[in-house]
Amino acid sequence: QVQLVESGGGLVQAGGSLRLSCAASAITFRNYAMAWFRQAPGKAREFVATINWSGDDTYYATSVKGRFTISRDNAKNTVYLQVNSLKPEDTATYSCAARLYGDVSSRQSDYRYWGQGTQVTVSS
Repeated sequence: QVQLVESGGGLVQAGGSLRLSCAASAITFRNYAMAWFRQAPGKAREFVATINWSGDDTYYATSVKGRFTISRDNAKNTVYLQVNSLKPEDTATYSCAARLYGDVSSRQSDYRYWGQGTQVTVSS
């Protein structure tokens, strides 16, 4: 059974940082492009960042570019999201997703497997 398990969320003050992790199991991780999405209360889920299978191609939402960094460790079956200079509007549940044999994509429909998410709350 495929599992994507996120961790690393929490409560942080504006301007702070967190490192989110997503550990995958029961998949050949290196065959998957990975992405992070987020959903704030009362809002639709939105794309945050994506990385290809090898880690040499990434793509970010305009709202996070320059503040967030996505990376992966294929030996550990884990994708990371370093979130810096956090703003209250970054408050959301952050979920990772996996796309088989795909390149980077911001479309939710391209991703087959999803995690349950980790909560990030940024106080002003």
